[in-house]
Amino acid sequence: MDDGEGRLWQGLTCSAQDGLTLFARDYAPAPEKAAGKALPVVCLPGLARHSADFHEVAVALSRDAPRKRRVLAVDYRGRGRSGRDKNWENYTVQTEAADLLTLVTAAGIDRAIFLGTSRGGLITMVLSVMRPAAIAGAILNDIGPVIDGQGLARIRQYVGKMRTPANWDEAVDMLKTHAHRRFPALSDHEWLKFAERTWSMTDGKLATSYDPALAKGLQALDLERPLPALWEAFMGLSGVPLLAIRGENSDLLSTETLAEMARRHPACETLVVEGQGHAPLLDDAPSLMAITRFCARLDGD
Repeated sequence: MDDGEGRLWQGLTCSAQDGLTLFARDYAPAPEKAAGKALPVVCLPGLARHSADFHEVAVALSRDAPRKRRVLAVDYRGRGRSGRDKNWENYTVQTEAADLLTLVTAAGIDRAIFLGTSRGGLITMVLSVMRPAAIAGAILNDIGPVIDGQGLARIRQYVGKMRTPANWDEAVDMLKTHAHRRFPALSDHEWLKFAERTWSMTDGKLATSYDPALAKGLQALDLERPLPALWEAFMGLSGVPLLAIRGENSDLLSTETLAEMARRHPACETLVVEGQGHAPLLDDAPSLMAITRFCARLDGD
């Protein structure tokens, strides 16, 4: 497929256990730059996000890094190019983790580094219980065992509720109104890229790149009560190296939780992305360098 920078990825599709179509972007190094022993990386997006969010990370790891490696960026059911489920109650972390196992099996990946943004990090923690041997290392992007209810309330206010913009200029303005405080340093080009990964053009009209029915699961949450902590699931990753990333302006992952993650995990590195909130876009030079170096250290030679 062409992302304006040449043919950089292939589409991979397979069927979930219930028959729904699942999709992933498969970034493979060129044959002359084969990864050898380099571990593949599986990228898991946030709740209402999709595989395009990881394009810069995937290019950095599969094309630009000293050791090129395969990268698989996933679309959950109801997002991106995966099929939309007629039953919104199937939009759960557990179902999406099962779908993920189906996708990585179809891709022929037995063991990988998992990079999870927000919900993707929760799925990574669930996977550490379902199939721990599949995880060689983990990168959690702005997510941890303690989720700030304020951030979740903000997400609930817009998922499935944003009006449809008439054009890309209006889409950018809507995003700026909603997210400028969390991302004050983005350029006009970066805001447009953000918009193009939030909506898609279909038959000349913009539409969200996710099923609006995702909102129904969020509405069922009782945010008047503290959310249950997930330290037990987090410690399922204690046997593998971990890179925990937090956006400086995050309202979902606190500085206290990040520090506690580093204290409890025996091999946890941390990174704070300046000038970004939930969730860091991972396309800035410091983030790409940290991710590239972390992955290289896990190859073991």
